[in-house]
Amino acid sequence: MRILVLGAAAGGGFPQWNCNCPNCRRARAGDPAATPRTQSSVAVSADGERWVLLNASPDLRQQINDNPELHPKHGARHTPVAAVVLTNGDVDHVAGLLNLRERQPLALYATGRILDVLSGNPMFQVLAPEAVDRRPVRLGAATMLHDAADEPLGLEIEMFAVPGKVALYLEDPDAADFGSTPEDTVGVRVRSTASDGAGFFYIPGCAAMPPELADRLRDAALVLFDGTLWRDDEMLSGGTGVKTGGRMGHLSISGPDGSMAAFRSLDVARKVFIHLNNTNPVLLTDSPERQAVEAAGWQVAHDGMRFDL
Repeated sequence: MRILVLGAAAGGGFPQWNCNCPNCRRARAGDPAATPRTQSSVAVSADGERWVLLNASPDLRQQINDNPELHPKHGARHTPVAAVVLTNGDVDHVAGLLNLRERQPLALYATGRILDVLSGNPMFQVLAPEAVDRRPVRLGAATMLHDAADEPLGLEIEMFAVPGKVALYLEDPDAADFGSTPEDTVGVRVRSTASDGAGFFYIPGCAAMPPELADRLRDAALVLFDGTLWRDDEMLSGGTGVKTGGRMGHLSISGPDGSMAAFRSLDVARKVFIHLNNTNPVLLTDSPERQAVEAAGWQVAHDGMRFDL
């Protein structure tokens, strides 16, 4: 199974178009310690020929152009992208679907809740129903992935609810937890159907580490995990935002209740932070925060990062 990080940044990318924080200034200046990143998405393939996208970033057109594995190869119209799997309805994970609107046959997998969100927005009707087959996924159930012609892709997914929050544009200020439901934010376990059951986890948004999630991740071969912020008040203290990480639905990396502490006893073989906000100091290879995560056995995702399982 081949895994390709198409984009490693959170919404807005790195550098973000309207951000003048120290990180973004260094990235724009071409500082080699501040490598730019596009918005988060991962591609996975069982055979190296047909690929499944995990989330569809607004930067998807650039990401396809940057990765030859995803270039058209046969005839006048073709794509190796056979299916898309969505983990939530956030703009940075669904807006890229609009790049796939050229009547190209695809399969689209998501929870029923997220498919309903897309159906309720007429803009997404540019994904012609006769070309893009929308397939609801039930939480906790093993789901074999197939292309639009129903040919198996050699991959199986399991979606499971993780602590999180409904997408910003869907928030109900009068409802408990802003109207969030278990299907609004999910993690995904992906495995090759030809393997012995080994696989990896992709969790780009997660607000906490409850015991049931820790048990699920224990002894995993590879986990790509929410690395949005280094500290909960990062955007407040830097003057770049008015919300904490918790308010946005993200578990911070540092601190006694952060993700580094939560993973310490889980014996995960490879731990990778992804969905990195432009303000996060771990983006800088020369920062003490980067040294701290690497000393704890973590890697920091970058565009073009590859794994083989």
